[in-house]
Amino acid sequence: MTLSIRFIAITISILSLTSCKNKVEVKEHKAETKQELIDRVFSLTEHQYDYLISRIDTISQLLNPRSLNNDGSLRMAYKQDWTCGFFPGSLWYLYEQTKDNKWKIEAEKFTEALDSAQFVKWNHDVGFMIQNSFGQGYRLTGNETYKQAVVDAAKSLSTRYRPVAKVIQSWDTDAPWIQGKGLDMPIIIDNMMNLNLLYQATKHTADSTFSNIANAHATTTIKNQYRPDYSCYHIIDYDHITGEVRKKVNFQGFADESAWARGQAWGLYGYTEAYKESGHKIFLEQAKKIADYIMNNDKIPNDNIPNWDYDAVSAEEIPRDASAAAIVASALLELQAFDLEHKKEYLDYAETILRTLSSDEYLSQKNENGGFILKHSVGNFHENNETDAPLNYADYYYLEALIRWSNI
Repeated sequence: MTLSIRFIAITISILSLTSCKNKVEVKEHKAETKQELIDRVFSLTEHQYDYLISRIDTISQLLNPRSLNNDGSLRMAYKQDWTCGFFPGSLWYLYEQTKDNKWKIEAEKFTEALDSAQFVKWNHDVGFMIQNSFGQGYRLTGNETYKQAVVDAAKSLSTRYRPVAKVIQSWDTDAPWIQGKGLDMPIIIDNMMNLNLLYQATKHTADSTFSNIANAHATTTIKNQYRPDYSCYHIIDYDHITGEVRKKVNFQGFADESAWARGQAWGLYGYTEAYKESGHKIFLEQAKKIADYIMNNDKIPNDNIPNWDYDAVSAEEIPRDASAAAIVASALLELQAFDLEHKKEYLDYAETILRTLSSDEYLSQKNENGGFILKHSVGNFHENNETDAPLNYADYYYLEALIRWSNI
């Protein structure tokens, strides 16, 4: 993803965030059945998104809500922001779950406002932008225009493939947020999340060029981005001529050798998808090992909602990251279908996450939290950007996880 410089912040007045508590007890709705919980959350989501859209429409229909600013005002994502596809994707999930055509209309509106983002070639996040919006729309409607947007986006992403190193370059070296950082050809773990765009493009076109690039990138990432304990670095910097690794760093994490929570989640999710789409056993084994690292990590609290970095140390309260937890839950609910030996453990761990996120500690009340669903996520801790805040991608993966859970 790009850092905070790459989005445009537009503000309106809304309610302030509540503070994050370190100790969480899931007790308010513990007696609920799975279906009761899912129904409750989607009912709340309908109300919240009505509330949120009413405020978006006073700004611009061409922008998608991303988060809240520190003053409690609404932060919007412009068309080429890495997060611009998540709100349309959440609307597609709301339509999928409720079957209410009202949400299909809203999803179409916010998806089509992103038209032309499929031609972005200056970073790797076109997958986040397009697969989560147009891709979800095509899955649910069969709209051929949406399918073409996915193919066009995959072509754009493919231009960033570097065959010597066998990776997709994340950012151009003239990107303002990495100026002065000494990077030559940076690859971030988030890139694993953009590979699904390439797999889908191969399905749509029968052109294996796209999936071959995805497989190559995922294989190289196993080799270079992961430590022996199956935690990962945020960034691997390659030499653009030789393809050799130059440095391994953690811009998003607490320290270069720490485990940034959302990065671990991206990897788990990405390798689970890579196996699902390619059938390559090496990707399944990687996903299983990452899952084991996460699930048996004694630095993660018992409610399974991690601190923003597993290794973060501070004299002050360390914020949790609901977004990382939601991504892990969704990934495990996918992985359980491919690893029957550990199926129950994956389901139990994911259920604990979802019940915690669905408690009053993390789930918004009506007309609060700016219209977002989840509280207490962390975007970029070092920039004091979206810290202890709602995030549109936390909501997206939370809703996705609930739908996956309901189908098991």
